[in-house]
Amino acid sequence: MTDRADVPPEVLAALRGICAGLPESYEEPAWVGTRWRIRQRTVLHVFTAQPGSTGAFSRAAELTEPAVVMTFRAQAEEFDSLVGAGHPFFRAAWGTQVVGMIIEPDADWTEIKELLTESYRELAPAKLARLLP
Repeated sequence: MTDRADVPPEVLAALRGICAGLPESYEEPAWVGTRWRIRQRTVLHVFTAQPGSTGAFSRAAELTEPAVVMTFRAQAEEFDSLVGAGHPFFRAAWGTQVVGMIIEPDADWTEIKELLTESYRELAPAKLARLLP
């Protein structure tokens, strides 16, 4: 496991603010970086990927320099649109309908909130998903 400080504090703070609005979600250290879960399902995983050293993620994102990367779930239709759009989105190196996104300094946090809310809806029990506006 790497130091959770590998993700800039301002990015973690923004993600914590978003995930605080997702019923019963919780934060925990991941094998690298930090993840947020609902029950035993990962809604969001964020870490800093290093070119060549973070293996499949670095290749999938075509990294040439360190980058903050998050992964999340998307519905089938949205998955194809996001991955097809290209940078900052890419198909994650694992899982079904898992999207990777490079979080850049000028990231659209409104869009990120929408993406993470939809990721939560995909993974949360229906009873909890209905609690979202």
